[in-house]
Amino acid sequence: MTVSVTLPALGESVTEGTVTRWLKQVGERVEADEPLLEVSTDKVDTEIPSPAGGVLLEITVAEDETVEVGARLGVIGAPDAAPVAAPAPVPVAEAPQAVPAPVVPVAAAFPEPAAPAPAPAPAPAPAPVAVPERTPAPRPPVVPVAPVTAASSLRGRTVPMTRIRRAIGDNLKKALHEQAQLTSTIEADVTRLMRLRNQAKDRFLAREGLKLSPMPFFIKAAAQALKAHPVVNARINEAEGTITYFDTENVGIAVDTENGLMTPVVKAAGDLSIAGLARAVHDLADRARGGHLTPDDVSGATFTISNTGSRGVLFDTVIVPPNQAAILGVGATVRRPGVVRGGDEEVIGIRDLVHLSLSYDHRLVDGADAARYLTAVRTILESAAFEDDL
Repeated sequence: MTVSVTLPALGESVTEGTVTRWLKQVGERVEADEPLLEVSTDKVDTEIPSPAGGVLLEITVAEDETVEVGARLGVIGAPDAAPVAAPAPVPVAEAPQAVPAPVVPVAAAFPEPAAPAPAPAPAPAPAPVAVPERTPAPRPPVVPVAPVTAASSLRGRTVPMTRIRRAIGDNLKKALHEQAQLTSTIEADVTRLMRLRNQAKDRFLAREGLKLSPMPFFIKAAAQALKAHPVVNARINEAEGTITYFDTENVGIAVDTENGLMTPVVKAAGDLSIAGLARAVHDLADRARGGHLTPDDVSGATFTISNTGSRGVLFDTVIVPPNQAAILGVGATVRRPGVVRGGDEEVIGIRDLVHLSLSYDHRLVDGADAARYLTAVRTILESAAFEDDL
């Protein structure tokens, strides 16, 4: 008896996949539910488990081949069945090697300059004036200079575009072409929030075994504000001419990985505490960077947050993903002078400030809607009323 290995449904709107790597070869034994091969789609790379135990008798789809959902990928059979040779892989042309530039002698490229003319004799210095002794001015702090990074191995090379990279580009281009995108930016004073996080991080690490980053606080504020402003948590249904306002906050989080930008989804983020969000973010980001996301992990987002500030960016005009109305960009939190209001007086103090950028589909979200949503997020963040969620 033999069992066919087929390409399963891999998420919403996914119709095909590319076999990237077979984990077993023809003639090797495999257990039921053991990872058998890796498949790449326009949303995620994932492992396909074996539907049964036995021996891999045949590979019908070679690596780098693309097939539709439901197509037969291989055959699992009894150990005594005769295996069929796997199809030969399609050869891939190697990228041309960069030709090094000719070395030019330093002396030839930069000839020695002519000796300068002698400088004129300096004028006599004026007589010194007695100055009363004062305290010497403090020296500015020495800022360490970052070391120069090494040159990338990609310099001078031409390489094939990966499927994930192509899918990211196609999705973002599609979103820009089909939506009327606009970006609004606001600044928030998160001094209280950063103080609360610093006070709780050691206790949180001891209890949860996780570092408490600012990201869960921003997700909590964004999701909480979505409940009051559903126009930002919506989708236009083009074919039906309708608008769907979601009753849950499924927040996609942009994660930078070696294979490109992945956006796993925190399901029902509006119902989670700060601790629950921290656990969800850590789990999804860890599996995204390890290549262990499932199709369900990257499906169903109703809103997205991009933490561009994690790399020091102040603010960004982030692109709204397809089938969503908006995306929130969180910039870097920086300490700088700011106005502090205390009663009837205003003073200048050192504050933790952050830019929040909302990109949105202007067909659905007006500028006033975006301003109201951003103001709500800022109010929640500046209040820093998260003690009960920790």
